[in-house]
Amino acid sequence: MTLTCELDPLVDEGVREQILALWADVSNAGGAVGFVPPVTPEEIVPDLDAALAAVADGRRRLVVGRDEDGRVAATAFIAYNAHRLMRHWVWVYTVMVHPRYQGRGYGRALMAAVEQAARSFEGIEAIRLTCRGGTGADAFYSACGYKEAGRVPAAIRVAPGDDRDDITLYLPLT
Repeated sequence: MTLTCELDPLVDEGVREQILALWADVSNAGGAVGFVPPVTPEEIVPDLDAALAAVADGRRRLVVGRDEDGRVAATAFIAYNAHRLMRHWVWVYTVMVHPRYQGRGYGRALMAAVEQAARSFEGIEAIRLTCRGGTGADAFYSACGYKEAGRVPAAIRVAPGDDRDDITLYLPLT
């Protein structure tokens, strides 16, 4: 099985619903994508709509990975910086691979597509992202070539008494 990635796909209602379902499934499987389980799709809708509005107005780009049946199996949002002193790098947000495909190389394929996309953007020299400590995501991103650039201890409160580090990672493109 392979993942086929596309930058800036047409986001019709079907694709939107598949991204929403992906986000809910990833969240409910314990994925660190802005929510903690249990979460309903209805709770995710405002975040998804805001991300898609940013795509529609050109502040973000969307990478979608599809499985062999053409269904959305992975996503990542790439955000431009508005600040004039930081326009030479992009942020990556909401990196998701459906739990049924984890461990099959889909995550690496998605991150390679994100890197390829960022390299195609004029003037972009680096990618930054953050991840929640204690999930192993930092090791995954390190295996994809990212370097830890900073860490804020206990910045993410998953639950009372369960605080996690907010880890910033960086991938130079030059």
